Amino acid sequence: MAEPEGEEPDYRFTLANERTFLAWVRTALALVAGGVAVWQYLPDLGVPALRGGIGIALVVLGTVLAGLSHHRWRATQRAIRRSEPLPTGIGVPLLAAGVTAVALGVLVLVVVGR
Repeated sequence: MAEPEGEEPDYRFTLANERTFLAWVRTALALVAGGVAVWQYLPDLGVPALRGGIGIALVVLGTVLAGLSHHRWRATQRAIRRSEPLPTGIGVPLLAAGVTAVALGVLVLVVVGR
């Protein structure tokens, strides 16, 4: 790997960026685990396809988030080293939209399953 470009930042910024990366990875892992749990253990509650869709959506969302987390870490580290503004990314809006969609699906299951 080539020597990183830019100046060596204060180590606290590098460590904070790493902690953020690890938080994204933990979130991705939790989404995948939640998807597996929904798929395996949630009763049908009258809409079996919706249960499967929620489980698959959680696993896909977790997988995409795990992939985006490394890109986000790398782009942020590059910006820190170059003293540039921190980059924006698709991860936060994607996570918010995905969790909202899953929550709406769960709401439908709860209402229909009564």
